[in-house]
Amino acid sequence: MFEQATKQAILQRMLDASPADLDKRQGSVTFDLLSPAAIELAQAYIELDNVLKFGFANPDQPSRYLDLRAGEFGLTRRPSVKAEGEVTFKGAEGTVIPAGTIVTTDEEHAILFATTQDGTIKDGAATIRATAQEGGKRGNVAQGRITLVTGDLTGVVSTRNANAFVSGADTESDESLLQRYFDRVRRPATSGNIWHYRQWALEVPGVGDVRVFPTWKGNGTVRLVLLSDDKRAPSDTIVLQVKESVEEKRPVGAQVTVDKAIETPLHVNAKLTIAKGSNIEAIAADFKTKLTDYLEHLAFTDTVVRYNRILGLLLGIEAVIDFDDLTINNVADNIEIPDDHVAVCGTVSFVAQ
Repeated sequence: MFEQATKQAILQRMLDASPADLDKRQGSVTFDLLSPAAIELAQAYIELDNVLKFGFANPDQPSRYLDLRAGEFGLTRRPSVKAEGEVTFKGAEGTVIPAGTIVTTDEEHAILFATTQDGTIKDGAATIRATAQEGGKRGNVAQGRITLVTGDLTGVVSTRNANAFVSGADTESDESLLQRYFDRVRRPATSGNIWHYRQWALEVPGVGDVRVFPTWKGNGTVRLVLLSDDKRAPSDTIVLQVKESVEEKRPVGAQVTVDKAIETPLHVNAKLTIAKGSNIEAIAADFKTKLTDYLEHLAFTDTVVRYNRILGLLLGIEAVIDFDDLTINNVADNIEIPDDHVAVCGTVSFVAQ
């Protein structure tokens, strides 16, 4: 808005407003005295332009100003959430695994987890709940990545997570907070309507999305189906937090059911012709990453997983020259996903031909 308020333009206006009989040439006393003031005024116009830009919520707004703007509507940035899961310890019979035992991944920048309950090895094994020591998506490790025990615990031969750790979430991004802000101001939430339930659920840290089913079992009944921040089924802890939060705010008489989305794993099989020197395992890992990203964007926005999109992901890998017999869950067709389900990456089985 103030693009024309440059130092040169301001200085010229000031010179034009000065008495005509003064020397206004560059280097004159009048010119030199007015120049610093023109520079400061030009900077003030730049800041004034920022006041207008940062005063309205937009994708380019700095985080601190977005927090202030959202705060006017009672919205606060959701904190990070620690990933949760189970770890299985194997070793000597009767070995006690105390709560707080630290286990880690075996890598240079290890991810640490702590058990949340006591356990005892029986019949050679003990499976115990654990959470990441720090919040964030980094704690959502795949199955089999947790392999080490720290400290002086004796009697344990091995440790492993049989399933992936889930529901870890980073501190809410600007994009997510901005979308919640727009939801609040553009979608009127009153008297326990759909948008009200959506807002209540999304206020809970770790909730990535929610689908609301009004009157799903008749008048006065509402069902909420939740996704975690990584677009998977959230942990029981997050589901319970949403239940408690909604219970405090719901209209009198409403019967609210809160469920986690049901995961539908997609198992992909294909015979590949790959470039010389390529590694089939590396190709499978790359494809898994691409498929996971695609399914995250698909979650709760489209109920159809497109066969041609999966095909495109595979051909987008540089090392893949050609393929045959590509199937998703044993069919070469689109996959329909029910409204209360979420598609997730399952097994990927590639065979070089």
